Amino acid sequence: MAKYNLSSATYYTTMDRVKSSMQQVPNAIPKVIRRTGGANSLELEKENFERGQAVSINKAINTQEVAVKEKHARTCILGTHHEKGAHTFWTAVNRLPLSSNAVLCWKFCHVFHKLLRDGHPNVIKDSMRNKADLTDMSRMWGHLSEGYGKLCSIYLKLLITKMEFHIKNPRFPGNLQMSNRQLDEAGENDVNNFFQLTVEMFDYLECELNLFLGVFSSLDMSRSVSVTAAGQCRLAPLIQVILDCSHLYDYTVKLLFKLHSCLPADTLQGHRDRFQEQFKKLKSLFYRSSNLQYFKRLIQIPQLPENPPNFLRASALSEHISPVVVIPAESSSPESEHVVETDDLVDTDIPVLPAALETKFDDLFGTSAAIDPFNFNSQNGMRKDDKDRLIEQLTREIQALKDELESFRLESGRLCQALRGRVNELEAELAEQSHLRLQAAGESEFLKAELDDLRRVREDTEKEQRSLTEIERKAQANEQRYTKLKEKYTELVQSHADLLRKNAEVTRQMTVARAAQDEVEAVRKEMQEKVKAAQEASDRQEKEQLEQLQELQRELVSTRVELDSLKTTMASSQQSSEALGTQLAALASEKAELVQSLSKVETELVVQGQELERVKSSLATERENGVKTAEALQNQLNEKESREQALESQLVAARWSSLQAAVEEAEKIIRDSLAQIDNPAHISSTSSADYLASRCQASLNCIDRLHSAREAFIADNTDVSELVRAVTQCGHLVGDAIVQGSATSHMVPVEQADALSESVKLCGTEALALLGQLKQRDSLAAADKSKLKAALEAILATAEKLRPRGLELQQGELGDLVEQEMAATSAAVESAAARIEEMLNKSRAVDTGIKMEVNERILASCTELMQAIKELILSSKDLQRDIVESGRGAASMKEFYAKNSRWTEGLISASKAVGWGATVMVDAADLVVQGKGKFEELMVCSHEIAASTAQLVAASRVKADKGSANLQRLQQASRGVTQATAVVVASTKSGKSQIEETDTMDFSSMTLTQIKRQEMDAQVLVLELETRLQKERERLGELRKKHYELAGVAEGWGEDEEGTG
Repeated sequence: MAKYNLSSATYYTTMDRVKSSMQQVPNAIPKVIRRTGGANSLELEKENFERGQAVSINKAINTQEVAVKEKHARTCILGTHHEKGAHTFWTAVNRLPLSSNAVLCWKFCHVFHKLLRDGHPNVIKDSMRNKADLTDMSRMWGHLSEGYGKLCSIYLKLLITKMEFHIKNPRFPGNLQMSNRQLDEAGENDVNNFFQLTVEMFDYLECELNLFLGVFSSLDMSRSVSVTAAGQCRLAPLIQVILDCSHLYDYTVKLLFKLHSCLPADTLQGHRDRFQEQFKKLKSLFYRSSNLQYFKRLIQIPQLPENPPNFLRASALSEHISPVVVIPAESSSPESEHVVETDDLVDTDIPVLPAALETKFDDLFGTSAAIDPFNFNSQNGMRKDDKDRLIEQLTREIQALKDELESFRLESGRLCQALRGRVNELEAELAEQSHLRLQAAGESEFLKAELDDLRRVREDTEKEQRSLTEIERKAQANEQRYTKLKEKYTELVQSHADLLRKNAEVTRQMTVARAAQDEVEAVRKEMQEKVKAAQEASDRQEKEQLEQLQELQRELVSTRVELDSLKTTMASSQQSSEALGTQLAALASEKAELVQSLSKVETELVVQGQELERVKSSLATERENGVKTAEALQNQLNEKESREQALESQLVAARWSSLQAAVEEAEKIIRDSLAQIDNPAHISSTSSADYLASRCQASLNCIDRLHSAREAFIADNTDVSELVRAVTQCGHLVGDAIVQGSATSHMVPVEQADALSESVKLCGTEALALLGQLKQRDSLAAADKSKLKAALEAILATAEKLRPRGLELQQGELGDLVEQEMAATSAAVESAAARIEEMLNKSRAVDTGIKMEVNERILASCTELMQAIKELILSSKDLQRDIVESGRGAASMKEFYAKNSRWTEGLISASKAVGWGATVMVDAADLVVQGKGKFEELMVCSHEIAASTAQLVAASRVKADKGSANLQRLQQASRGVTQATAVVVASTKSGKSQIEETDTMDFSSMTLTQIKRQEMDAQVLVLELETRLQKERERLGELRKKHYELAGVAEGWGEDEEGTG
C-alpha cells in the first residue's frame, strides 16, 4: 500500500513538473530579462527591441517583387505602439536606398500606409519631419512614365496628402473610423468648416482613386495577374486604399447632405459635380476589384448603389447605406498567417508547441533506461523493470495528453474562426438594422409631420366653423357698406366725369384764348389803321370846311360889297344863304356823329387794350413755364449725357473684361492640357501623326486669325467679339494639339517621344506667354505670335516625319468612288424631291382642313430643304473641281485624290451621310403625312441632314482657297440649308401644336386628398420620365460612340495607328 502511494505521488509530482516546464519554456527568455534590474536591463531591452524592429523592417521592405508579409508589417505596427512613435522605424528606413530601387520604395509605401492607419497616433507627427524628403522622392519617381516608378510617385503623393489631412483635422484617427457625433464635432457646427472639410475629403479621395487607376492601368488585365507574385505585390496596397475610400465616401455623403440643408443648391453645384465624377470612378473600381481572385479571399468589398444620392432631396439621407468593408479573420493575409489585431493584442489561441518544445521532456528526463534523473531505485528500492514500466506508462499518458491538447487547440481554433465569422455576420446585421432604424426614424418623422398637418387642418376647420357665424354677420355689414360705397363710387364717377368735362372745356377755352389772342392782335392793328384813317378823314374834312368857310366869308364880303349894287339879286342871295346854312347844319350833325363814333372806337380800344394786357400776362406766365420746362429738359439732357458717358465707360470695361475672361478661359484649357500629360490615366491614350498634323495646321490658321483680330481691335476697340472668338478658338485648338501630341508620343520610339513631348510642353509655355500678353492692356499691342507659331511648326514637322510611309492606295478606285458617291447623293436628293412632290399631290387629293394645311406646310418646307441641299451639292462639286485643278499640278485627278486620301475619304463619308439623311427624312415625312409617324422623327432627321451637310461643307472647304468664289457660294448654300432646316423644324412644331389637343386641367371638383394624390402621382411620373430620359441619353451616347467606331473601321481611320504601332 505504501509502495502504491509512493508511485502515485511520484506520478503526480512528475506531471506537475512537466506542465510547469511546458508553461515556462516559451516565456523563459522574457522572464529572465524582466528579472534583471537596473540600467543595463533597460539598455539591453531597448537594444533587443531596435534589433527586432530592424530585422522586421528589412524583411518587410526588400527588393523582392512579392507582397509584404503580414507578420512583418504587424511587428512594425506593434513597435510603434511599444515606443509610442515612429523614431525607430524612420531610423531604419533612412538607411534603405529608396531612391534607387522602385520595388523597394513601393513596399516602403505599403508598410508606411499600414503604420499611418493602424500604428500609434504619434506616427503621423513623427513622419511630418520627413515630408520634404517624401516630396522630393515623389518628384524624382514621377519622371518615369511606366513601371513602379510612376506608381511610387502617385503613392507618395497619397501618403503626403493623408498626413496633411490628419494634421489639419486631428480629430480624425489614422484609420478614419468615426461615429456620426464625432463627425459633427469635427466641423464645430460651422458651415464654413464643413464646406472646407468636404473639399479636403474630395482631394483626399481623388489621390486614392488616382492610385487605384494607376495600379489597374499598369496591370495586364487580360491575364490572371492576381495569382502571380508580381501582381500581388502591386495589388496588396489597394486593401488599405479600399478601407480609406469606404470611409471617405460615407463621410462625404453625410457632409453634403448637411451642407445642402444649410446652403443654396446653386452654391454647391461644384461639390455635386465633383462627387458625381468620383462616385462613378469609385463604383467602377470597387466592381473591378471584387472580381479579382486575389481580393476574394482577403477582403469583402462593398458595392455602391446604382445611382448616386440625390442631395436635393433631404429624405434621401435615410436611404443611404454606409459601405462596410469586411476582412475575414481566417484569410487576412496572402500567407494565411495568424492575425493579431492592434486593438486586441491578447492571443486567445493556445500556441502551437514547436518540435523542440515537444522533445523538452526528453531533454530534461531522457528516454534511455540507463539514465535515472529521479533515482527511483535509491529512493524506494524498486526493481528496474517496474521503473521502466512506470516511465513507459507516463510517456504514454503524456503523449495522450499531448494529443488531447492538440485536439483542444484545433477545436478552439475552429471555434474562434466560427465566432469571428459570426461576429462579422452580426456586424453586417447590425449595420443593416441601423439602416432600417434610420429608415424607420425617417418614416416616423414623416408620419409625425403628416399627423401634425392633420391636427392643424382639424383645428383650422374648427376655427373656420366658429368664425362662420361671425363671417355671415360681417357679410351683412359689408353688404350695407358696399351699398354705401357703391353710391359714393357713383358720385365720385359723376364728379370725375364733370372734372373731365371741365378739363376739356378749360383746354378748349385755352385754345380759343390763344386763337383770340391772335385775332385781338389782328383787330388791334386793324383798328389802329382805321383810327389813323378816320383822323386823316376828319382833318381833311375840317380843312375842306375851313376852306369853304373862308370861301363863304370872301363871298359874303363880296356880296356885302356888291349888296348895294346887287339889290336886285338879293332874293337869290338869300336862297343861297339858306342853302349854305342847311349845308352847315348837315356838316355839324355829321361832325357830331363822327365824334360819337370816335368815342365808341376809343372805348372799344380801351376794352381791347385791357384784354390785350390780360393776354400778355398769360403769355408771360406761359413763357415762364416754358423757360422752366426748357431748364428741366436741359437738366435731363445733361443727366442723360452723363449716363451715356458712364455707360460708355462701363461698355469699355465690359469689353476688356470679356476679353480677359476669354483669355483666362483659354489659359485654363491650355493648363488643363498640360496637366493631362502627367495624368496617369492619359498614359494609355494614343493618337496618329496625321491627326496631330491636322490639329497643328488648324492651330496655325487660328493663330493667324488671332493676329488679324488683335490688329483690328487695336485699330478699333469698339468691336471685341472677333478677338474673343479667336482667343477662345485658339485656346481650344492649341490645347487639343498639346493633348494629341502627348498621345502621339505614346506610340513612337523613346527618342522621338522625348523630342515630341518637349516640343509639346514648349508649345504650351509659349501659348501661355502669348495669352498673358493679350491679357494686359499695355502689352496687347506688343504681343508676339512668332514663338508660338515656331513651336507649332516644330510639332507639325515632327508629325510629318512620323507619318507612315508606303501606304499605297488604288488611285482609280478612290477617284471613281468620289464621283460615284457625289452622283449617288445628287440622285438621292432628286428622288427625295420627287417623292415629296408626289406626297404633296396625294395629300391635296385626300386630306382637308387643318391636316391638309399642316401637310402642305411641312412638305413645302421639305421641298425647300431638298432644293437647298441640291444647291449645296452643286457648289461642293464646283469647289472640289477648283481644289483639284489648283492642287494637282501635272498629276491627274485620280492621282490627286489618291495623294490626299484622308480628304477624299472625308468627302465620301460626308456624301454618303447626306444621301442617307435625305432618304430617311422623306420616309419620316411620308409617315407623318399618313398619320403613322411622329413629328419628332422628322425634326431629328432635319437636324441629321444639317449635320451631314455641315460635314460635307467642312470636308469640301478644308483645302479650298479662302478667296475662292466657289467657296463663297458653298458657304452661302450652307447657310441656305441651315435656314431651310430651321423652317422644317418650325413648320413641324407648329403643325404638331395645331393637330394635338391640349387637355384642359380642371381641378375645381377635386378634394384636397385627391389633389395630393394626383400631385404624388405626377411626381412619380416625372421621376420615371427623368430616369428614362437619362437612360436614353446614355444610350444615345453609346450609339454615337459605336457609330464613330464603326465609321472609323469602314473608312480606315485606324490604319495610321496600326502602322505606327
